[in-house]
Amino acid sequence: MTSNEMVKKIARFLSEKKAKDIMALEIRELTTIGDYFVIASGGSDTQVKALSDAVEEGLSALGEEPRRIEGYQSGMWIVLDYYDVIVHIFHEQAREFYGLERLWADAPRVELAPG
Repeated sequence: MTSNEMVKKIARFLSEKKAKDIMALEIRELTTIGDYFVIASGGSDTQVKALSDAVEEGLSALGEEPRRIEGYQSGMWIVLDYYDVIVHIFHEQAREFYGLERLWADAPRVELAPG
């Protein structure tokens, strides 16, 4: 699966679990850490964990395993590292506080299918 295909799958898994403000940024021209960030929010730490679980389980069923998962215990900001695609799932207040989209404002947004 290409990294672009993975981004689309992740966005779908997040959407199915009612994630808020799902967006993807293409970062490959700006850094060597990966090709894409996928960013989404949940309204509670329970939802943030459920969103993380949905991504991990969905991709695992397709044969993709994360290199690393950070932040699961707190449920405020969970990072799933899939090598070229890095998923950031925030509690709404944490997303606003850290402003990842502002920090990566130069990164082009990836068009995601509605839904």
